[in-house]
Amino acid sequence: MKKQTAGREQLGKLAPKFAALNDDVLFGEVWSRESELSLRDRSMITISALMAQGLFPQLKSHFIIGKQHGITKSEAVEIVTQLAFYSGWAKAWSAFSLIEEVYGDDEAVSVHGGVFGLGEPNTAFASYFDGKSYLNPLAKTDHLFIANVTFEPGCRNHWHIHEADKNGGQILICVEGEGWYQEEGKEAQGLKAGDVITIPAGIKHWHGAKSDSWFAHIAVEVPGENTSTKWLEPVDESAYHMLSKDKQTVAE
Repeated sequence: MKKQTAGREQLGKLAPKFAALNDDVLFGEVWSRESELSLRDRSMITISALMAQGLFPQLKSHFIIGKQHGITKSEAVEIVTQLAFYSGWAKAWSAFSLIEEVYGDDEAVSVHGGVFGLGEPNTAFASYFDGKSYLNPLAKTDHLFIANVTFEPGCRNHWHIHEADKNGGQILICVEGEGWYQEEGKEAQGLKAGDVITIPAGIKHWHGAKSDSWFAHIAVEVPGENTSTKWLEPVDESAYHMLSKDKQTVAE
């Protein structure tokens, strides 16, 4: 959770105690409890509460925060559409105007995927991912498969092993955003565009986006004999949300 300073910046002189409570308690202690509830989910809850009360200046601010936490334009529209039936039709009209101001004309996911583009929803492997991912195949031969894989914020795949009788494995070339890579028994490694990870066959591991960032990498399947992928258990939810840009811990 990025440290919040809006309270002190806007109300530090007029209401210093209120500003401190806003920055240090509400955001510093409550919003930062990512192991209990992700920033993305907290944004959705806050957007819902503010729209229900018709607090539109604050609602716009939280659409901006929600966008930073991975809520796409289409998801924001869907949130408001459902809330219209519970919170009021007129409030929805006003909320849609705020979405246009915050997101503009482009759907958020359309700009992701790095230079190779987003591709299509990764439906074939969706059961092995927590969160939404996208797949853009780049090249395929009898012995080689290369694809660009894009993860929405908070999305990661399950623990898995690339198996082979000889050679095999996988190479990850990071092209956008920030993510995580972790091998069993080791600390999670933060990733950014330009990083390259070599994964030998037989190593149990997982990889995916950080909770507050889109992430994309090119996945290169290393040629080998009788290669396959063995999918295992999901990454522990609470352990994943303990990870942050400043702290690398083991997700057991």
